[in-house]
Amino acid sequence: MMKSKNVLDLTDLSHKELMGVITLADEIQRHPSDYADVCRGKILATLFYEPSTRTQMSFQTAMLRLGGTIIGFDNPQNSSVAKGESLKDTITVVGGYTDIIAIRHPMEGTAAAAAMYSPVPVVNAGDGGHLHPTQTLTDIVTLHHESGRLDHLTIGLCGDLKNGRTVHSLIKTMATFPGNRFILISTPELTIPQYIKDIINASECSYEEIPSLTDAIPKLDVLYMTRIQRERFASEEEYQKQHGVFILDKQKLRAAKKNMKILHPLPRVDEIDVEVDYDDRAKYFEQTVYGMYGRMALIITMLQSSDKSFPARVMPTHPFRCKNPRCITATEKYLPAVFREAGGDMLICKYCDGRRLI
Repeated sequence: MMKSKNVLDLTDLSHKELMGVITLADEIQRHPSDYADVCRGKILATLFYEPSTRTQMSFQTAMLRLGGTIIGFDNPQNSSVAKGESLKDTITVVGGYTDIIAIRHPMEGTAAAAAMYSPVPVVNAGDGGHLHPTQTLTDIVTLHHESGRLDHLTIGLCGDLKNGRTVHSLIKTMATFPGNRFILISTPELTIPQYIKDIINASECSYEEIPSLTDAIPKLDVLYMTRIQRERFASEEEYQKQHGVFILDKQKLRAAKKNMKILHPLPRVDEIDVEVDYDDRAKYFEQTVYGMYGRMALIITMLQSSDKSFPARVMPTHPFRCKNPRCITATEKYLPAVFREAGGDMLICKYCDGRRLI
């Protein structure tokens, strides 16, 4: 049995489980016909409250290639959400129809909230600017296949590190492997959240903040480029101030190691010049295929380890509300206020990892 029924964060998997999923992904890639009927009779729901191409299609393709079927929506306006249905009710109903749910939502902590009411396993397919564990699975399956290891790597992360859920998930997972070093490349306005720095500081890893991609690139074994996310900004003016600051091109690559791996969660806007696509170090399109095999392996692992059962009711832990306006508790008011204590007067929200003082 998995240590957790759900995968809200990749750290919900133990190291043994995570390496098992990576190994299984490699096995499926080499022998796909052996797994063509593993999920026959099983149903995956893809509930996508915000736009997606790769993640949604990757989940759907993964389930179809395993012999299962899919239901769901890619626009909440085409569901009862448009009529005001709560997340709780949507999840409870869909969980009765299916065997596993993948959910993407613009509000942070939504997957954790969904797991409170789902009788079937929930996979976080991205919750606002918070986390994106199956993209991280894609990233590490790619790194493991292309680099042969997940430890003692110098990993540069460039772009929107503040709102980049893929960045947060990747750092959280790679910080569990010894000897990794993170080079954080961003503008001061888009620096990594403090809770992610705390995770690195508590690990056997280290980090350095560098405002220049040109200065950072010679040091890197891996460069993880990300786009500046227009949808995470309060105004077009704020977005334009950050847009186009970091662009990877052939000139910058001249200073990079010959075996450096270039990853990107996609979609790309203009942060990687198209000429880079033809460089052998560019792995971002292969990355999307590795992601499909990673999700196939994860689906198999979760379905083999879970029985259909409604979770126990969760009660509030404190008489406060999360102060993060992007937290799912800001819109789904019935959700219990659940925090963990972080020492002193600090509380951390169970849903979004937002911080508040008592």
